[in-house]
Amino acid sequence: METSLSESAETIPAAAPAQNLLVIDDDREIRDLLSRFLERESFRVTSARDAKEARKVWSNGAFQLVVLDLMLPGESGLEFAGWLRRQSSVPIVMLTAMGEETDRIAGLELGADDYLPKPFNPRELLARIRAVLRRAGEAAIRLEAAPRAIRFSGWTLEPARRRLLDEAGVEVPLTGGEFDLLQALADRPNKVLTRDMLLDLLRGRQAGPFDRAIDVAISRLRRKLEDGGRNAQLIKTVRGGGYVLAAEVERD
Repeated sequence: METSLSESAETIPAAAPAQNLLVIDDDREIRDLLSRFLERESFRVTSARDAKEARKVWSNGAFQLVVLDLMLPGESGLEFAGWLRRQSSVPIVMLTAMGEETDRIAGLELGADDYLPKPFNPRELLARIRAVLRRAGEAAIRLEAAPRAIRFSGWTLEPARRRLLDEAGVEVPLTGGEFDLLQALADRPNKVLTRDMLLDLLRGRQAGPFDRAIDVAISRLRRKLEDGGRNAQLIKTVRGGGYVLAAEVERD
């Protein structure tokens, strides 16, 4: 679309820098198609054919989002997603083959933000990329106002550093999905959160298997929070309702 230039250059606002995307797929045709399509939509795009190449590219640039095919040769997309999540909280949109529900759930638990099954329409991928980037921007704004620490039943949750500490100050490893889920519960203590509410809070109400991943993540959180049975009832299930963090919460 053509736009007219102002007579005074001083009145022209500086263009926002293009957001940089990393596309990882072993199919050259898909890489080339996505690169051209997304560049026409004003993104900068870097592509890689496998995890080894992606690691090299990652070390040389700053990316706002990663599009990751799970079916990579050699190191799998899931393995690379785990490595990537240890390096950064950059949003991840997974590309999966039809019927790979187990891998999709595993990817979401690792902290991926969305998924799209192959074959897909590039415009649907574009819509999901924009939605994930929008949520990431909103999350960054919320993080600025977030408390330094959320304490409950001897546990300390640190939103800025995305970590959970036990009573002795020892960090308890959580996946990205587990951390997001625990924070959603801790932000609303003693309040029942249904799966639909958790979907809204965590993933922008995405369709697909994440509702079942919530149940899996709750089960894993319970095991990590049990502390020798002392906190066995910390996260309660409300039959026909959802889940609730049954604890008094203090926020710094």
